[in-house]
Parts: sequence; C-alpha cells; structure tokens
Amino acid sequence: MNSLIRMDYRRTAIAFMMLVIVAAGPLTDHLAGAAGKAAVTGLPLSHVADFPLPGRASRLDYVSFDPDRHLLFIAHLGDSEVIVFQTQTSRVVARIGNVAAVHGVLVVPELSRVYASATGTNEVVAIDEVTLRITRRMPGGVYPDGMAYAPEAGKLYVSDETGGTETVIDTRSNRRTGTIELGGTIGNTQYDAASRHIFVNAQSRGQLVEINPSNDAIVARIDLPDAKGNHGLYIVPQAHLAFIACQDNARLLQLDLLTRQVVQSFDVGDHPDVLAFDPGKDVLYVAGEAGIVSMFAVRLSGVAHIGEGSIGANAHVVGVDPSTHRVYFPLKNVEGRPLLRVMQPQ
Repeated sequence: MNSLIRMDYRRTAIAFMMLVIVAAGPLTDHLAGAAGKAAVTGLPLSHVADFPLPGRASRLDYVSFDPDRHLLFIAHLGDSEVIVFQTQTSRVVARIGNVAAVHGVLVVPELSRVYASATGTNEVVAIDEVTLRITRRMPGGVYPDGMAYAPEAGKLYVSDETGGTETVIDTRSNRRTGTIELGGTIGNTQYDAASRHIFVNAQSRGQLVEINPSNDAIVARIDLPDAKGNHGLYIVPQAHLAFIACQDNARLLQLDLLTRQVVQSFDVGDHPDVLAFDPGKDVLYVAGEAGIVSMFAVRLSGVAHIGEGSIGANAHVVGVDPSTHRVYFPLKNVEGRPLLRVMQPQ
C-alpha cells in the first residue's frame, strides 16, 4: 500500500470513527445514566428550559402544583424552606423558611392552604397560600413525610415514616385529631377519589393499607407480592389503579383497586421515589434517585411502558402542569447550584 493510498485510508477510517462516536454519544451517555440497566429507550420529552433555584446545592424533595394559581411548591429539604415557583412567569416568587428539613409538601387549592412536613422538628406546618406565611404548626409524629387530603372528611393524612403510624389532622381546626397504628416503616400516602379512601404504603411489610376517613378505620391490608421497599404511590381513580414504586428492587407495581390484585410489574430506574400523572395525556411519570425517569401510558385498554431515560443527577422528584403538560424536575446540583428542569411531551 503506497503512502497516498495509506493517507486516504486513514482519513476515511478517522471520518468513520468520528461518525460512530457522534452517533453513539447520546446513547452512551444515556446508558451510563441508567446505572447499568438494559433495555433503556429514549424519553418522548423535549427540553424547554432550566431555571435557577435559590439556596444551596442541597437536597430537594416533594413538589405540589396549584393549577389555578399556577404555583409550584418545592420542598428544599437541605435549606429547610419551601420554594414557590410561578409557572406562567417562570420565576421564584417566594421562599418560605423555618420549615426544618422539609420533606413533603401538599397544596389544597380549595382551602387556599399548603401543608409541609417539617421532619427536623416532627411537625406539620400550615401555610396560607395567599399570604405565603406560616399560620400553624401541628405535631406530625416521629418522621412526617408524605401527605394526602380527604376532602369529604376535611382531613389531612401524614405518613410517619419511622414511627409506623399515620397522623390525622382536622383541616378545619388545623389540629391533630388521631394517630393510626400501621406498624413498620411507612411510605407515601394517597387519596383515591373513586372509593374516597386513603391508601398508605406499609413498605417494610410489603403491603398497601386502606383507610376509611369517615372513622379512620383500617379497611384492608393488601399484600404486594415481590414488593421490596414499596415507598412511592400514585392512584389513578378513573382507572381504579394504584401504582406503587418499590425502592429496593426498582419495580413499579400496577394494582387493580377493585380486585386488590397486582396485575403487572415493570422494571424502572434504580431507587424510584416520586410519581406524577398527567390526566390530559394519560401519562404516568416515575422519577428515581439514579436520575432515571420512566414514562407509562395509562389507558382503560391497558398500561404500557413508553419511555425511559436520564433527566439529571438525583432527579427523584417530578411534578406535572395538567394544563400545559409541562413536566418539572427539581435538581439539587447542576454545576454547583440547584435548578428546575422543565420538559414537555414531544
């Protein structure tokens, strides 16, 4: 092979290698973010923008969205404050401090009120949604975390993660009125508008506990086969389905609430945590500590896995605006600062 042919050959080989690298780059990054999981596909989402959040690059936890006021409430656990983000103007409008190690946050639009679980002081904090000021503090158990509101009973239910109980708060008086003994470690709490019951993950027992808010009695303990660390929970009442994220074996369980049977189980990203649902698109989002987000189409004809991919480090929290279908992911540390990553369906 003469020098000229050798040079052309090298140029062709280099060009081919560069083409392969460019084409494979996103896939390589994607698979690296998947923590070794196979069968990772793309996410049918496009990036809208990243918005800076105030405070330190420390852990962010639950979010809750008020579609009428266009306010996204973000629990900044590491800074012990609730960040209020206005989604129409895309800016932070308030920082509500002195909510020690805030984990859960739940807005109740009909009450013009926000509740936050201050795990650092074992309290539940009530916030006026108009003034954005704290109005009351209530005992929340040993480790208050997730919350759900039962409107017919006018009660707030708070998971006591390490205390093994569910704290009951009367939202008319903002006073704790009861404690329901569940046992073991407790995961997230959700309200089912179809049955008008509360459901709670008893994660160390591999069960979903059903509670009747009219008398706070336990109606059923539903066994969840193959559940390990069932923490995350979301209920789609119109389909009579509960979706349960299992942190310790990276599974999403689909539970039929009519038969109380697990009908499907899906692989998701490592350590799944927060779930959110877009009712206009019939899409469920599952966000995990490994930064992997999984998407599922939830229809009466069935549930299907429609996408999975990396959003960013520690992207374990997700919120949805049902009117715009935009999806919000608070990220604690991107180049040394927290930010809110906004995506939308393609």
